[in-house]
Amino acid sequence: MEFRRLGRSGLTISEIAYGNWLTHGGQVEEDAANACVRAALDAGITTFDTADVYAGTRAETVLGEALAGVRRESIELFTKVYWPTGPGQNDRGLGRKHIIESAHASLRRLRTDYVDLYQAHRYDTTVPLEETMTAFADLVRQGKALYIGVSEWNAEQIAAGAALARDLGIQLISNQPQYSMLWRVIESEVVPTSEQEGVSQIVWSPLAQGILTGKYRPGEQPPADSRAGHTEAGQSMQRFMRDDLLGRVQELRPIAEDLGLSMAQLALAWVLQNRNVAAAIIGATRPEQVHDNVKAAGVTLDADVLARIDEVLGDVVERDPGKTARGF
Repeated sequence: MEFRRLGRSGLTISEIAYGNWLTHGGQVEEDAANACVRAALDAGITTFDTADVYAGTRAETVLGEALAGVRRESIELFTKVYWPTGPGQNDRGLGRKHIIESAHASLRRLRTDYVDLYQAHRYDTTVPLEETMTAFADLVRQGKALYIGVSEWNAEQIAAGAALARDLGIQLISNQPQYSMLWRVIESEVVPTSEQEGVSQIVWSPLAQGILTGKYRPGEQPPADSRAGHTEAGQSMQRFMRDDLLGRVQELRPIAEDLGLSMAQLALAWVLQNRNVAAAIIGATRPEQVHDNVKAAGVTLDADVLARIDEVLGDVVERDPGKTARGF
């Protein structure tokens, strides 16, 4: 495993982070989830990312149980707040009430006294930014969160949030956007702004939810045991399930083979070439997927390889900074 600093902070995280958006409490059984977490720890992953909303709060519970007994200081534990976690009007958003209550609930489910990074899961246009950041600052001062991050904020929002965080004496150190060979909307605006503000990217869906593994082929039904074949989990990836795009992805296979990499390793190594990316989040339903993915850490792709990838993918790449990610 290789490690990188997160933003302009002193926090070091693993280049490959383990996330449980679509797996724990949902797509896989608890025993399988525990096996994947053990595989991540064995492979040197120290960074674990979740959110209060995943699997209706069950994902945090499963992760907390899977990490029980692990030396707390040896891992970095991240979670998020924003999406509804209950029926009430204050069970959502980035108002002070929901932030504080959700933080306490997350800590209980995760079986910990603090999280290393507490993230605003989206930007809340209905709440003053000052209220949101002040609530975050209070959690930092209470020792319940060590650092603050955001997810899927645009460049303007990141700049405003970082400035206000500094005024409050805390650090905004990360953004968690979707980013992959196929989804590059952060490159033109979010990344340059983040570099100026001392903010790193912790990217989700670096494999385009499994599309970049090459297991989905044009003209074929997705395997029944795959994410695309899952009734609920597959909904968020339908935009990638186009024959033209799937055909281009198959053309990446010779590039991976020339480098002695799996398709997944090539995709993960690609996002880690971006100097503003601190970590790529992987999900897994089987331990062997974890062991394969971690081999991307430390891999360097030269300029010729990056050019070959761009030539293959061409116009199926999404670059519009106004596009909104569909997922969590």
